Amino acid sequence: EVQLVESGGGLVQTGGSLRLSCAISGASVDDFHISWFRRAPGKERDQISCVSANDGSTFYADSVKGRFTISSDNAKNTVYLQMSSLEPEDTAVYYCAADRQFFYCSGYESYNHWGQGTQVTVSS
Repeated sequence: EVQLVESGGGLVQTGGSLRLSCAISGASVDDFHISWFRRAPGKERDQISCVSANDGSTFYADSVKGRFTISSDNAKNTVYLQMSSLEPEDTAVYYCAADRQFFYCSGYESYNHWGQGTQVTVSS
């Protein structure tokens, strides 16, 4: 039984920062790939960042590279997404997901376990 709960979303001004949290229960963050996805209004769901369980390597989508940072706290069994220089285009529902079907965490969206999502709104 793997469960994920996102938190930390809210309303932030353009250029501001926000940190999202993904609390995992029923499994260790070391045993699963953990990925952040987002779905903006009227758009498809996109993978924006992930960390691979096998070697800790990370992936960032071009749209967030240099602005977002993924990290893990093993003691708290929690994965974070630190977001900076936020833009209105970052407005979306952000989801945390876990999987270990493939060797690396990026390049696919068929993750087996998903959180409920947390809303991030960036005002212009």
